[in-house]
Amino acid sequence: MTEGPLDEGTFVLIGHPVGHSLSPVIHAAAYETLGVRGCRYVAVDCPDRAAVERQIDALRRGDIAGANVTVPWKRLALDLADEAHPSARDVGAANVLGVAPPGASRKIVAYNTDVGALADELVRCRPGARAAVVIGNGGAALASVAACRAAKVERITVTARRFRGERDASWERADALEALGAVPVEWPRDPGAESALGRALSLSDLIVQSTSDGMRGATDGTAVRDIVPWGALSPATCAYDLVYNPAVTPFVAAARQRGLGAQSGLGMLVGQAARAIELWLGRRPPAEPLRVAAESALAQKFPA
Repeated sequence: MTEGPLDEGTFVLIGHPVGHSLSPVIHAAAYETLGVRGCRYVAVDCPDRAAVERQIDALRRGDIAGANVTVPWKRLALDLADEAHPSARDVGAANVLGVAPPGASRKIVAYNTDVGALADELVRCRPGARAAVVIGNGGAALASVAACRAAKVERITVTARRFRGERDASWERADALEALGAVPVEWPRDPGAESALGRALSLSDLIVQSTSDGMRGATDGTAVRDIVPWGALSPATCAYDLVYNPAVTPFVAAARQRGLGAQSGLGMLVGQAARAIELWLGRRPPAEPLRVAAESALAQKFPA
């Protein structure tokens, strides 16, 4: 992290693809809200490792002041950093790169602001939650489990479409999820039959959907929606979908049809951006102007 406020600089988003990202709009709104001058934020499409390394080199030289990292490069960003903050090290992924301390050495530090941002969202969605189910086994699932822990959730169950049959090496990242305190269970073969997942869902206060299922341009969202026994859930259960485009996925729609609290991932997106800006500039922007800017940009890109 830089020491003290930074008044100008170029910040980048590293990912592939990045043309759909709302981050440039969110960061522009943040700079305006904070009254900082000379800051700009650029989404840089990095289709391969070499492209990512070029951005890391630019950060090390001081040509850029900081970087956000999105899929598929969060793990690589952690590997390429000189140091890892516990927020990134614990989940094995980084979405923010900063420099500390300022000077000739330009030591790159990896952070993860997804976890704190999602933990805040989960507490707002379901205060006092004690049991949660996380759907997915990617980097977002690891962050989701860590966020549940940060939100003081005691029992966390996780499942993924790769978790089929007896647990073996095909259960990708099951060990990593377990190391964070989650209990991996099999993806149900028959959503209507009794299963370990169904039992966990019926006792859950939170359900976190961390896959890309239902995202605009991805799969249709029915696979995740249909494994949840919506009628068996407590009326106090909150469903949180990390997907924010569209704002109402099949998962969110099914939860709301049952009268459950349900949220999209836009709040997390805004929250992680605000935390990243605080790391770089020394001040955290208020969330509301950033959310308004993001919602406006979404409406313009994808009018109803």
